[in-house]
Amino acid sequence: MSTPDLLYTEAEDDLRAAVRSLLTDHCPPAAVLSRAESGRAYDGALWRALGADMGAAGLLVPDKLGGQGGTAREAAVVMEELGRAVAPVPYLTSAVLAAGALLGCDTGQDAVARLLGALAEGRTVGALAVPLSTAPGAPGAPGAPGAPGAPAATVRADGDGALSGQVSGVAGAAGADVLLVPAAGADGYGLYAVETAETSVSVEPLTSLDLTRPLAAVTLTGAPARRLAGDDRAGAAIGRALLTGAGLLASEQLGVAEWCLTETVRHTKERHQFGRPVGSFQALKHRMAALWLELVQARATARYAADALATDSPDTPVAVAVAQAHCAQVAVHAAEECVQLHGGIGMTWEHPAHLYLKRAKSDEIALGTPGRHRQTLAGLVDLAAPTG
Repeated sequence: MSTPDLLYTEAEDDLRAAVRSLLTDHCPPAAVLSRAESGRAYDGALWRALGADMGAAGLLVPDKLGGQGGTAREAAVVMEELGRAVAPVPYLTSAVLAAGALLGCDTGQDAVARLLGALAEGRTVGALAVPLSTAPGAPGAPGAPGAPGAPAATVRADGDGALSGQVSGVAGAAGADVLLVPAAGADGYGLYAVETAETSVSVEPLTSLDLTRPLAAVTLTGAPARRLAGDDRAGAAIGRALLTGAGLLASEQLGVAEWCLTETVRHTKERHQFGRPVGSFQALKHRMAALWLELVQARATARYAADALATDSPDTPVAVAVAQAHCAQVAVHAAEECVQLHGGIGMTWEHPAHLYLKRAKSDEIALGTPGRHRQTLAGLVDLAAPTG
């Protein structure tokens, strides 16, 4: 087995520079705060610039299917920069989860190939209709033997392929053009595509902690749908998409932590008390140094997960579980320190620190909590849980 390469390549550094430049111009903290107050689902202009014009929407999609032919390593760089900007775009939900689920279907099927091409070009926004809290490999979920499982269906498909049921806590549903819905029926478990423009589809926004990644409840009442995958592929396709999403989410959490530490260091250098910068006080230096060490460890685990996904390593489930168990808590800790070490201004709505804390807390439960991933990891490495 080859040793994973955790360093960024020159191409990845160039991609980072391009994405960061775009976000600096189109997604400054003031703009994110304003959009959060407005309640709009996501920034359509920014998504067109990032997803369509820059081609980020198709990074995980092969060239022959209309994408950029990249890997999870490049997608991880984009996720890291989006985390640094808490950018209100549907990259995770459309370009990673929805596209990932389609890639697990039969891409030779015309309906799958057309929809995947539309997502890759950024012309269409998709969302996988499962709760954001769903972890890969949910217990009792259907799926191919040895493959990560998919969540149990809460939607039913009738004999004509129409769907009825409800899914709550779906990220990216508000503003999506197409929903990819797991459903069960007489033909077994399947993955279906549903147009949100249908009158039989209701997408009701929910009160979300993270205003930059809103959640919604999806209700289907006899909604017409196209069956994209049957019982033989749907479970494994959705399970792999969730595993990829969890692995790449670690890079977003890394980006959140990086911004929080950088901003905290900058503030404590400029803020003076007793005639000296507060960052020169030993207690604060120790806290920031400890956070820097956590961040370095988080970068290693996030890069390992991205590399494992990119190379389809047999260690991928372990790498993803380790990354999520660690990076989720580092992001929350960094955001908490950012708020606290900014003092009074850090507690205000006007300062963007609260956006990062909310994104970190939301990400902590997205695609599985750290405790759930530690439990998964224990099973993967055959480590028995403590008893008594």
